[in-house]
Amino acid sequence: MDLSSIQGLMVVVGPILLAIAIAWAIFANRGSRRDIEHTEAATRERYEQQDREDKAREAGEII
Repeated sequence: MDLSSIQGLMVVVGPILLAIAIAWAIFANRGSRRDIEHTEAATRERYEQQDREDKAREAGEII
C-alpha cells in the first residue's frame, strides 16, 4: 500500500468520521424535556426576582 492510497482513504473516510462525530455531539448534548423545563422555570423565577428588586429600588426601598 503506497502513500497515495492511504491519503485517498483519509480524504474519503476523514469527512465521514467527522460528520459522525459532530452528529453524535449534537445529539448527546441535547437535554431531556424535564431538564429544559426546569431550566426555563428557573430562568423565569430569576427574571421575576430581578424585576421585584428593580421595582423596590425604584420605590426607594432598601433590599
